[in-house]
Amino acid sequence: MDTPTLRPPRHRVSRTAIWYWAARAALGWLVVLAAQALWLVADRDGTALSVDAHVIGLVVTAVVAVAHVAIMPQWRYRVHRWEATSAAVFTQSGWFKQEWRIAPVSRIQTVDSERGPLERIFHLANVTVTTASAAGPIKVSGLDRDTARRLVAELTASAQATAGDAT
Repeated sequence: MDTPTLRPPRHRVSRTAIWYWAARAALGWLVVLAAQALWLVADRDGTALSVDAHVIGLVVTAVVAVAHVAIMPQWRYRVHRWEATSAAVFTQSGWFKQEWRIAPVSRIQTVDSERGPLERIFHLANVTVTTASAAGPIKVSGLDRDTARRLVAELTASAQATAGDAT
């Protein structure tokens, strides 16, 4: 078996991940905006300058939130990739800080799949490949459920068929 080399993975995550990432970001920004709005209402007895500062802060936060929700999911979709071969699992992830990872199948210890409440709404799942690496597990996020199931089954079968103790 050839030694796998770090290279761009072939497969993109599900296009639905764009909507999932946007919804998750929007929910986070809604919490921040709600806190700022409550602060504005609670500080009604403040000076006009104080109220103006709160309103400006709220508007700036809203503009940044809209930009983040519009840009980040598209950017992440263009970056996030994955691939599983008989030799290794390859991932590429991130948006500001981008990371490429490779895990030889012979080093796989466990393969897990998880879906949070929001991911279930979007019919997405994550696959986590734990290895004997100090860098931690490799995570493939934003897969559709069926692809995640197939990937878990394939990686599990490949790891069991590979000689070695995964350390």
